[in-house]
Amino acid sequence: MKKIVVFGAGNIGRSLVGQLFSKAGYEVVFVDMDKKIVKELNRQRRYKIVIKDKYPETILVENVRAVNIEESKKVIDEILSADTVSTSVGVNNLQGVYPVLATGIKERINQGKGPIDIIICENIRNSPSLFREGLLKYLPKSFPLDSAVGLVETSIGKMVPIMSKEEKRKDPLLIYAEAYNKLILDANAFKKGVPKVEGIEPKKNITAYVDQKLFVHNMGHSATAYLGYATDPEMKYVWEAIDDSQIRECVKRAMWESGKALIHEYPSEFNEKNMKDHIENLIERFGNKALGDTVYRVGRDLLRKLSRNDRFIGALLLDEKHNVPSSCTIMVTATAMFFRGKDEYGQLFPRDKEFAEKFFPLGIEFILKNVCGLNETLESNLAGKIKHSYFRIMKNPGKWYAELS
Repeated sequence: MKKIVVFGAGNIGRSLVGQLFSKAGYEVVFVDMDKKIVKELNRQRRYKIVIKDKYPETILVENVRAVNIEESKKVIDEILSADTVSTSVGVNNLQGVYPVLATGIKERINQGKGPIDIIICENIRNSPSLFREGLLKYLPKSFPLDSAVGLVETSIGKMVPIMSKEEKRKDPLLIYAEAYNKLILDANAFKKGVPKVEGIEPKKNITAYVDQKLFVHNMGHSATAYLGYATDPEMKYVWEAIDDSQIRECVKRAMWESGKALIHEYPSEFNEKNMKDHIENLIERFGNKALGDTVYRVGRDLLRKLSRNDRFIGALLLDEKHNVPSSCTIMVTATAMFFRGKDEYGQLFPRDKEFAEKFFPLGIEFILKNVCGLNETLESNLAGKIKHSYFRIMKNPGKWYAELS
């Protein structure tokens, strides 16, 4: 039986990667730091995914077990006998994965086990470069990393909502997810060939699909949350926001701004027809009431979402490159800076609290330079447009739509 070692038994690890590979007949071995999750996976050897969509269903994922990442010897042994590896731990947690993964890769080569493919499910641009840099810190200088490892970039589109602590207490392995079930990945990066797994969609130009995910899907989703909060700070669900005609129109316009720029950037991949289909499908998915996705979850982490290479500034820089007017994306970027969405206990996300208390009081110019990473000289025109929108919104809180007139 084939085996995949999945670093990260969280939302994407369990709802997408583990589920797809288990269904394809793989043994799924999760590696995680959460002792409770590891214990339950080893006790139950299965878990449930409840699909929250038009046609609800419950999927039972079987043939799974887990190892605590602190048990490095056991983790290395699993890597030695794995057919494939994947990560879905979140970019901020990768530093904890590199050391043991590098050791496992080195041992594979020393024992003549051959190369291994690592499917990187981290929702970041240029993930293979980041991953390569991280692994090399823990490998000998002469180590043949490029022949030993296939670093496979992905585009992850599956939406997984936050579950309440009460729901997690009843069943710590239960997970809610939407019906969307695709894993788009780089067809060219594999050393051992693309796994025969239903739901995997190999693409020869993965960069185009990573950018589409970030600048259309992620940007539009976050825009929905920020405009929902700006319209009514008590608004709880994303579906409530996208049901508002003004919000929906603005989100669609912003997504099309990115869509037009992407068509210019990747004309062999995207056109008006397939971009229209993609945007319409996403707006329908944003409106999924059954999923219960919250404004808080979708909008949280401003320090990441307003950074240079992420969904807003990255999209705007691409718009600028192709001379695509971007009034809606600019307005939503400015609106995002006022987002203070809270969780079910009335608490800000820790990094949003840091943004609100440390960065926001220093003013828009400081934010544009130090959070958004805009160059004052090269990108002064874009920074000026965001700044103009920011001050207009500040004067008329809740009247963001006036910016569209």
